[in-house]
Amino acid sequence: MDYRLTEDQQAIQDMARRFTADAITPNAGEWDEHKLFPREVIRQGAELGFGGIYVSEAMGGCGLGRLEAALIMEAMAYGCPSTSAYISIHNMAAWMIDHYASDELRARYVPRLASMELLASYCLTEPGAGSDAASLKTTATRDGAHYVLNGGKAFISGAGENDVYVVMARTGGPGARGISCLVVEKDMAGVSFGAQERKLGWHSQPTAMVMFDNVRVPVENLVGEEGMGFRIAMAGLDGGRINIGACSLGGAQRCLDDAITYTRERRQFGQRIADFQNSQFMLADMATQLEASRALLYIAALKVSEAAPDKTRFAAMAKLMATESGSRIVNDALQLHGGYGYLMDYPVERFFRDLRVHEILEGTSQIMRFVVGRSLVE
Repeated sequence: MDYRLTEDQQAIQDMARRFTADAITPNAGEWDEHKLFPREVIRQGAELGFGGIYVSEAMGGCGLGRLEAALIMEAMAYGCPSTSAYISIHNMAAWMIDHYASDELRARYVPRLASMELLASYCLTEPGAGSDAASLKTTATRDGAHYVLNGGKAFISGAGENDVYVVMARTGGPGARGISCLVVEKDMAGVSFGAQERKLGWHSQPTAMVMFDNVRVPVENLVGEEGMGFRIAMAGLDGGRINIGACSLGGAQRCLDDAITYTRERRQFGQRIADFQNSQFMLADMATQLEASRALLYIAALKVSEAAPDKTRFAAMAKLMATESGSRIVNDALQLHGGYGYLMDYPVERFFRDLRVHEILEGTSQIMRFVVGRSLVE
């Protein structure tokens, strides 16, 4: 196996790193402190193709693979994991429409999603249906040329700001086979939003409930066929989990780099704290965990791109390892900063808060273990 990036992949990574250094890193602290949604910076990313990374070229996307997407997410998360994760979720929603919808629906939405003229949310989780997503209660009842949508979705990234919502709703009986996927627009009558959630991290992106009260959605907005919704949602999550893991890698790399710089500069007991064996052992463990997580995630990304039979297992393993290792690395980086790491003057505390949710969203660490374990014994 050749573990080196191709020239094209290296160029993509370099471009994403330059964009991050110029547009994201200098502003991320302010976005976090003041809870600002950087819509214009996000749309600048679309000029580089970041609005439709693995959307087909025919629909205005880049047509890249999941490894290239992971490289981009990792690079942007070096500056701001919250903003990188937001762009990941938009890409996931755009890909679901592009991959599964009718040609008419694709033409209506996907080019504008790829350009980020429209921004998209992924709507699966409900107040009573989190890890048990197949138990969702939101309903879409057929009424002539429309589905009548009722219910609510929780913890939706972009809620209230985004234009398009890819919604999983029940059109049939109980369980996964009764779920379908619909494209809902923000301005459709009966769509409303809850108050912005008060979160530990991810302050640069809005998060709220989305409510549906007799929303009439044209039948043409069905993605795929009735009953395909849960399968579409899970297919989206295979790639989404790779991206969220990549966001943890980027944040962890930033905090490792900052910890190395800090320990070289900080002096105690007459020497740099980098010269203490304890500090070196901590840094060694952090670097080793990071590189092992990165290797597994890149392999998983290739498997998702190739639609390998074990892609779901590897995506779950990669997310599990990258997100848990990422949080440990950032925690150790904060420890190496001592009391200063607890202050907002140093970015490590923001990364500590932002990365924590990666072990929860798009499948908790416990669900990832369940997915992997079940696949091993089936």
